[in-house]
Amino acid sequence: MTTVLLKGVLPYGEGDPVDVLLGDGVIVDIGADLDTDADDTVDARGHILLPGFVDMHTHVREPGREDTETIESGSLAAARGGYTAIFAMANTDPVADSVVVTDHVWRRGQEVGLVDVHPVGAVTVGLEGKQLAEMGMMAAGVGGVRLFSDDGHCVDDPLLMRRALEYSAGLGVLVAQHAEEPRLTKGAVAHEGATAARLGLAGWPRAAEESIVVRDALLARDAGARVHICHASTEGTVQLLAWAKAQNISITAEVTPHHLLLDDSRLETYDAVNKVNPPLREVKDVDALRAGLADGVIDCVATDHAPHAEQDKCCEFSVARPGMLGLETALSIVVKTMVEPGLLTWRGVARVMSERPAEIVGLDDQGRPIEVGEPATVVLVDPNASWTVERDRLASLSRNTPFDAMTMPAQITATFLRGRITYRRDVEEVS
Repeated sequence: MTTVLLKGVLPYGEGDPVDVLLGDGVIVDIGADLDTDADDTVDARGHILLPGFVDMHTHVREPGREDTETIESGSLAAARGGYTAIFAMANTDPVADSVVVTDHVWRRGQEVGLVDVHPVGAVTVGLEGKQLAEMGMMAAGVGGVRLFSDDGHCVDDPLLMRRALEYSAGLGVLVAQHAEEPRLTKGAVAHEGATAARLGLAGWPRAAEESIVVRDALLARDAGARVHICHASTEGTVQLLAWAKAQNISITAEVTPHHLLLDDSRLETYDAVNKVNPPLREVKDVDALRAGLADGVIDCVATDHAPHAEQDKCCEFSVARPGMLGLETALSIVVKTMVEPGLLTWRGVARVMSERPAEIVGLDDQGRPIEVGEPATVVLVDPNASWTVERDRLASLSRNTPFDAMTMPAQITATFLRGRITYRRDVEEVS
């Protein structure tokens, strides 16, 4: 049994410093000045210990676009960001709409072993929105698919979405919707508002998202199913989520770090690194998203980590691919937007980045309390560190981050997956 002793750590950033002993995949002991001969000792004085993070929304591009990201490079980026489980979206090539592809993603993630890589199954064949994929077979496969999404595309046919929700209820799985009414966003590349009008960019109305959110809330209600809203981005979506939850509808939602930090003023340079789907909105939307996350109307943070090749971003804004990197910067952005303004405590960070996403997708071994006997799937955070994002030093194979050269608060020191160190910051990495 390999043991690791974390000296002087603060679980959830609370109370007095304690020592935490990890061994045989679990938390063996917690106490002041533990006297033990551990195989490895980590000086964690002043550091915060949290449950490992869970990302419900990651694009790793394998199979098909291994030039932009692989399961291995995406797993490394995740571990460096404090993640111990990620959900790999289905918009690969071939699409993850069969058990062959989803089982491959699961097995490859296990081979890499840095994080638990859970495959997301497509709701419809080829993400085309015409025919339901074989959800039951994917759920029964080795990969045990528990989350289905056509992310990148909306399941806009209400009857097809209703059938998907009915099947999901019977299978005990979750459907995550990319909320975008495509008839309202044809040709759109930026949030519909003053900035887009001034820059001559085709506008993307809030109603495109909000109309699908309310529709799917009602469909989930009638089907007796759960539905999850991907990357909430508008003030109206927050209001609709609050309304749906007040009606006891089983709806959950995520917000991305970039929608918590950035607004559409970033588009002034026409730099496509800021192009994302849904688009960056206005300041009032950012404020509403932060408030919604703080009070639980929005359940969790998900990165929507979306690597793209240089040629897909360094081009005309209207034809550039939407999306940005997110795994390695997520915690720092949550600290900057939520902890520093006093909207969340560190225990709140654990709730929105670990506990709640694990609960939503039914991961029994993730997001667990920091207690003796629980899985040693945890992350060490230095809350007093600051670091500067350098795009060329990120683990991803792609470089499309809008945060390049930004100075960020807090830094991951080490990530542990069932007691095994999957990432440990070296001395030369400290800025």
